[in-house]
Amino acid sequence: MRRIIYIVLASFFVALATIGIFLPLIPTTPFLLLAVYFYMNSSYSRLKWLLGNKYLGPYIHSYLSKEGIPLRLKIKTISLLWITILFAFFFATENTHVRIFLIIVAIAVTIHLLIKKTKY
Repeated sequence: MRRIIYIVLASFFVALATIGIFLPLIPTTPFLLLAVYFYMNSSYSRLKWLLGNKYLGPYIHSYLSKEGIPLRLKIKTISLLWITILFAFFFATENTHVRIFLIIVAIAVTIHLLIKKTKY
């Protein structure tokens, strides 16, 4: 029973992470790391698939490796983050509290990415 619950949870986190690639307010890497944990404890074949996935695997490897996040990926991620946040800021809401929250999230994620080691 635990194995099935872990597989369901891992799959759920993979889905959230995939959505997070396109919506910067949803953090991609933490959800992928949770998925790795649950797959590690339930399904080796699914773990192997996730780590070898063309789109999701690099997020995990970049975050866990001591080499750092490739500069190109950092630039792309931060750019997409700010484009999406600013779009939401100007066109999706007029609520001041939501706008402040959006900017705080964007700044926090940007700082987090800049602090992570860069692979050149």
